[in-house]
Amino acid sequence: MPVTIEPHDALLVVDIQRDFLPGGSLGVREGDKVIPVLNRYIALAGRHGIPVIATRDWHPANHCSFTARGGPWPEHCVADTAGAEFSPALHLPDDALIVSKATRADEEAYSMFHGTGLAQRLRDAGVDRVLIGGLAADYCVRFSVKDALEAGFEVIVLEDAIRAVDVHPGDGARAVAEMKAGGAVGARLEDFAS
Repeated sequence: MPVTIEPHDALLVVDIQRDFLPGGSLGVREGDKVIPVLNRYIALAGRHGIPVIATRDWHPANHCSFTARGGPWPEHCVADTAGAEFSPALHLPDDALIVSKATRADEEAYSMFHGTGLAQRLRDAGVDRVLIGGLAADYCVRFSVKDALEAGFEVIVLEDAIRAVDVHPGDGARAVAEMKAGGAVGARLEDFAS
């Protein structure tokens, strides 16, 4: 299905942080493979003059999701640490909006819309459709897509620019199916009119 970038689109880049890449404390297998693809989407966004929003986990050191506090995950993306930094290979534009999430110790927030005011900021900017890629497909991407749809945005999931944690084998594929069943449309770079 051919896709044309429209003036009311925005590109949302989810959690391309060192801790989520191979070798990181919560590394997603082949997570680094999404970076060159996302860079091409970022360049496409630049050519069309649409905003780029990059999200990041920005946890306090005692975040409730950490195993030390009974959560499911190893410590990761603690604010102002090297692991929370964006990958240096990611070519974010200077004017990219950075959205920090899961910043409260006692609240999990997989979605970039949870407690960030992002939906209103997008509406204020005239955005009605979002293109979403990043990490991880079965957690932060999936919850962000769900919230974007519930907020009334059209959603395109960039299927060639996501990877999954796959705690249980097939979680990523199930997440993509769930996103599409909820109303998101899947697309890949070759679907976009150059």
